[in-house]
Amino acid sequence: MAEKAARKLFEEYGINPKNIDFLMLCTQSPDYFLPSTACILQDRLGIPTSAGAFDYNLGCSGCIYGMAMAKGLIAAGIANNVLLLTAETYNKYLHPSDKSNRSIFGDGAAACLISSDGFIKIGEFVLGTDGSGTDYLIVKTGASRQKVVTGKYVEDDEGHIWYDDYLYMNGGAIFNFTLDAVPLMMNQVLAKNGMEKEDVDYYLFHQANKFMLNTIRKVCELPKDKFYVNLAETGNTVSSTILIGLKDCIDNHLIKYGDKVMITGFGVGLSWGGTVLYF
Repeated sequence: MAEKAARKLFEEYGINPKNIDFLMLCTQSPDYFLPSTACILQDRLGIPTSAGAFDYNLGCSGCIYGMAMAKGLIAAGIANNVLLLTAETYNKYLHPSDKSNRSIFGDGAAACLISSDGFIKIGEFVLGTDGSGTDYLIVKTGASRQKVVTGKYVEDDEGHIWYDDYLYMNGGAIFNFTLDAVPLMMNQVLAKNGMEKEDVDYYLFHQANKFMLNTIRKVCELPKDKFYVNLAETGNTVSSTILIGLKDCIDNHLIKYGDKVMITGFGVGLSWGGTVLYF
């Protein structure tokens, strides 16, 4: 999926992969434990062997973190054209009977080029982490700590079954974390970019689920016509929701030249991040 997204980007914007000097892939469902899937993509996409490439393991905040790293690489003179890819197949982690999560998550991928010659300015970032919430969204087995599946499961306080070998999400805890973290992060992003809430032309937050987004909008007192919600076609595609949303907004003229757009991501980790894009 990441390869197809990259090829569509190259075609649509006339990008020559030979000019890319860094590639990063955000995924929590890589092809292999090793090598990095980014290395495989470098070869498949015809990106020069002089380019750097790596995977990084983040979920819902992954797009924001990728933009921050890409901006840093360019500012440091390490790269000029950074290909940022996000790709996730969370459905592979869902138990067949897990109706609550199957109704939320969708598989998807997205691609963008962050360049010293780009047409959108990336503003200042706010990033955060709270690892005390690790167990709120987790797949316990399959990696190095517990490679062998256990077949174990327990029922949590909400009546959901927690399978060791499949994705578990404590919906209530994630919801409470979001209501605590996102309004504060929004205000911090505004302050760091020297803006007031009214200065932002459009808000595009991670597409977690419709109820959560509408609650966030009301708590943050944001106008409905300036707040993006579109989960009907794709669902929650984890790290890809923001890039997919930006493409949708551009195609449907919800965002135009001269707009200031706040983007934020939040979720598994626990992890969060936000910035402003100046179109």
